[in-house]
Amino acid sequence: MSETAHPRTTLPVPSPATPGPPAEPADVATHCPYCSLQCGMWLRREPAGHLTVHPRDFPTNRGRLCQKGWTAADLLTSPRRLTTPLVRRHKGGSLEPATWDEAMERIAQGVTALQDRAGRDAVAVFGGGGLTNEKAYLLGKFARVVLGTSQIDYNGRFCMSSAAAAGLRAFGIDRGMPFPLADIADARALMLVGANPAETMPPFAQYLDAQRAAGGSLIVVDPRSTPTAQRATLHLRPAPGTDLALANALLHIAVAEGIVDRPYIAKRTHGFDEVCRSVAEYWPERAERLTGVPVADQYRAVRILADAPRSMVFTARGAEQHSNGTDTVSGFINLALALGLPGTPGSGYACLTGQGNGQGGREHGQKADQLPGYRRIDDPAAREHIARIWEVPAESLPGPGRSAYELLTALGTPAGPQGLLLLGSNPVVSAPNARLVERHLRALDLLVVCDLVLSETAELADVVLPTAQWAEEDGTMTNLEGRVLRRRKAQDPPPGVRTDLQVLAELSRRLGVPSGFSDVPQEVFAELRRASSGGPADYSGITYDRIDDRDGVFWPCPDTAGAPAPRRSDPAGAAHDTRTRDGTPRMFLDAFAHPDGRARFVPVRHTPPAEEPDEDYPLHLTTGRITAHYQSGAQTRRITDLMARAAEPFVEIHPDLAARHGIGAGDRVRVVSRRGSAEAQARLTASVTPDTLFMPFHWGGAGRANSVVGDALDPVSRMPEFKVSAVRLERMT
Repeated sequence: MSETAHPRTTLPVPSPATPGPPAEPADVATHCPYCSLQCGMWLRREPAGHLTVHPRDFPTNRGRLCQKGWTAADLLTSPRRLTTPLVRRHKGGSLEPATWDEAMERIAQGVTALQDRAGRDAVAVFGGGGLTNEKAYLLGKFARVVLGTSQIDYNGRFCMSSAAAAGLRAFGIDRGMPFPLADIADARALMLVGANPAETMPPFAQYLDAQRAAGGSLIVVDPRSTPTAQRATLHLRPAPGTDLALANALLHIAVAEGIVDRPYIAKRTHGFDEVCRSVAEYWPERAERLTGVPVADQYRAVRILADAPRSMVFTARGAEQHSNGTDTVSGFINLALALGLPGTPGSGYACLTGQGNGQGGREHGQKADQLPGYRRIDDPAAREHIARIWEVPAESLPGPGRSAYELLTALGTPAGPQGLLLLGSNPVVSAPNARLVERHLRALDLLVVCDLVLSETAELADVVLPTAQWAEEDGTMTNLEGRVLRRRKAQDPPPGVRTDLQVLAELSRRLGVPSGFSDVPQEVFAELRRASSGGPADYSGITYDRIDDRDGVFWPCPDTAGAPAPRRSDPAGAAHDTRTRDGTPRMFLDAFAHPDGRARFVPVRHTPPAEEPDEDYPLHLTTGRITAHYQSGAQTRRITDLMARAAEPFVEIHPDLAARHGIGAGDRVRVVSRRGSAEAQARLTASVTPDTLFMPFHWGGAGRANSVVGDALDPVSRMPEFKVSAVRLERMT
């Protein structure tokens, strides 16, 4: 790949109707509460007293918003939001309104009783990838210092963990996008693997459009013909669960055709020869039999990537949510490394993070094996550093705990936690094998849920605490680029509602830790900065004022002045580009984050899905998101305009398959697996193949797609295999 400077491509200016009127003096600059794009927006108080959303020309979205962003303020005044604590005063009873004092005392007494009876790990904590950095940090500290429990994980384990694990072993660090979004428009070849941003984060599509308008080629790897795939120059449609075989075949072709970047490989990587041997068995004809992707299309994809002066490879949930998801991502990273892409200006590999704070949420301590700054909890030096910040003995910090699904399915068992504090998640809808997870949640002696609405999980709780929404508190988020952003308070929460930080601070006091848990976001962030200092995800040079001044700051950012970074002679700085007032927008230009500065090829072998179709369950089911809803739908299903666009669950069925089952458009159907079933309306479309069904996972109840989904886990990341399950289809009478 060429490393010469290249002219910038100017993105199309949004149409005059898109940006809307300019900001007014009282408008509050903030960000959308949903996906990892974290689109900039203005919040304006109208004469009637409510807040409305107006587009903001921020670097990520450039004045554009999707349906969810435009309606984000509607939930602030929803009659369905919670404004008083709820307590279940006896098992089998109903949730009833309570005072904050009663609710908090119930929690404190319940936690104390459980831990006195069964030890510190009798109480667990479950967080979320939508929590601000401040909340994620304080939640992890609360678990380790106040509760003393090792049993903490979060729902990001279901979303980005496989790409994170693959990035760590290849590059030595995990920042999903090691370059800004603006660089995409300059790429002359772009491969998206298991990504559908045109539907799931529509403002992202402007970068795809700009890339194509400048003469670039787009390759989409997806079993479905999605809105993103319909934009593609080349659409590769592998059978569900065969992405890794395809990745190895593409690398096989690159090696056989002699189009790998040998100087780059020799200078910047290790392990290429072993990977060459491992992909020798994935010749194109064999890969076609495994994946269904024609040989000619395999060759064309490699040529598009190799011939372009600047190429990028992206992976997302479609590649990652498999029992071999980490290896699948490694397969595509191997391809990118062989072509000399990572760390080359204008080129690279990246992961499209999904949740709003999916990047920051996996950096600061709410993961089972992690301490703040992306430190490992089993690293003695990391434990000593964090213990000094927290003013506790290092030996008092618990070790690694269970991963998310393993934690959820240990709840209520003799060897597992008997109590759970849950923030920012709705696992009754979002977890795999959801019927089993629901049974474990029901078996708890104490379930505490902090939420803004009565979600399906909150309905099972013993105590529900009403918490503030995104526009009612300050904080920071880290978007898919690694850009740390400010979420700004536009109004106070309703009477009776508290912030998550206030909840954690008050619980800490009641559980015997009267200090060290501020409920002021700026104070928590100041402590997070100190805790992250010197770690892989170093935020120590980031301040609220600096974020305000620079439209966000990219980590790592270890200095407040934006001085030039150390170069190769300093291992702590060798992994990063020259730092500026913006932090580190582009990583790996000089070296990778491994001690020797080199990236690692990782040999990987294709393995079939944990569950393949058979006579009883002859079809594949794959799941995903749609434009109108987000994650478990706890928020979006309570917004009238979004429900008008997608009111109920559906299943996409190929017309030929529907005809064989006597199913017409709009009929009620049942999708059945070995774990359970889900009911939905039939939607006939050729966007899926005749052997595959697609269901969105935004609904609970009878339409809960995750009742069907399997629970096989990736051995490295512990991510469940959401993307392929064996099912049968039934027409309901």
